[in-house]
Amino acid sequence: MTSLNFTCLDDYDPESLSVHRARQIMLAMLPAVAGHERLFVRQALGRVLAEDVISPVDVPAHDNSAMDGWAVRSVDLAATGETRLKNIGTAFAGRAFDGKVGQGEAVRIMTGAVLPQDVDCVVVQEVARVDGDSVIVPPGQRAEQNTRRAGEDLRAGKAAIASGKLLRPAEIGIIASLGIAELSVRRRVRVALFSTGDELCSLGTPLFPGAVYDSNRYTIWGMLTRLGCEVIDMGVVKDDPATLEAAFREAAACADAIVTSGGVSVGEADFIKQLMQQLGEVAFWKIAMKPGRPMAFGRIQPDGRENGAWLFGLPGNPVAVMVTFYQFVQPAILKLMGLDPVPAFPTFPARCVEDIRKGKGRTEFQRGILFQDNGEWCVRPTGAQGSGVLSSMAKADCFIVLEHERGKVSAGETVQVQLMTGLV
Repeated sequence: MTSLNFTCLDDYDPESLSVHRARQIMLAMLPAVAGHERLFVRQALGRVLAEDVISPVDVPAHDNSAMDGWAVRSVDLAATGETRLKNIGTAFAGRAFDGKVGQGEAVRIMTGAVLPQDVDCVVVQEVARVDGDSVIVPPGQRAEQNTRRAGEDLRAGKAAIASGKLLRPAEIGIIASLGIAELSVRRRVRVALFSTGDELCSLGTPLFPGAVYDSNRYTIWGMLTRLGCEVIDMGVVKDDPATLEAAFREAAACADAIVTSGGVSVGEADFIKQLMQQLGEVAFWKIAMKPGRPMAFGRIQPDGRENGAWLFGLPGNPVAVMVTFYQFVQPAILKLMGLDPVPAFPTFPARCVEDIRKGKGRTEFQRGILFQDNGEWCVRPTGAQGSGVLSSMAKADCFIVLEHERGKVSAGETVQVQLMTGLV
């Protein structure tokens, strides 16, 4: 069994880690999943590139015009005053001018059209004027203006897109511009998902006294699906050690990662930590954060097998599930996908318009609503911030990130906010 060797890490304390350090340690341990597949370019959106895309051609393939106008030789232009040139033809995109531009001559040219031989300047049509078969060019033009040179974007034989890049619409467009129809991407990360708890009911069944519907599994499914994971939904697993062990063994046999909700606190029926220690290794982090302090991270490797699955044991409260997922599981999944480097979702300052209670010694993620007041970005909490108030996530468009050492926030103070757009 591969040892995670948590104890050799500097400032490692499984009972209390800062958000930053916990994320840093977690990402350092995670490798990208093995395995590639070839896809047509349209199927590759949102996937991670497995090998460099090498450009087979120069882009642009030829010197061309960046504007509609007149193609001229800069040596023919007067340093002061206007220059009269003879119009000898037209160059269209996809239909080049068939001839040579000589001294005192010009060619009408369209955007994207090949530059005629010896031409090094395009005069935009708005500043020139036509007089019969001549064009009058004003002073102040210069060589290379409004031109695009062959290969200035991409060079043949060079990497156009590097391995480890997430393929967004821009990358898909670049690949298509090179005439490449297929490419190699990393396979999808397989994630097994289940909820734990005797109190959980499936949708469509009546609630018994003390029961709640299992919303966490659907929330996590949505977050994993948005990341492009192959999700294996194992349903609800009861708070029974033997049943949970069987679920962990099954999940570890078919998935790269396991995400659970519930069962990671210190109650009598919370068995996740003990089973992790029994079936693998655990860094049971009581992370210094709110919501989401109890969170388990480790690896399930039944019977000492080399292969196994990374485990993310999330809390049971709905908001804590989402906060810990976005702050920890999402970057971990991106690392497993092979994304290099894993992006850090930025924060930016905004003026808080309400008081916020907070104790020092932990990072808090309050749910907030951004708005502008006289051109200034401001934020206010969504209202009740309890870790069971899932509606606070639905109302919010940002997290108000209150730093580890920060205390109470007074109205008017500046706070850091993390936009949910792009994160969720």
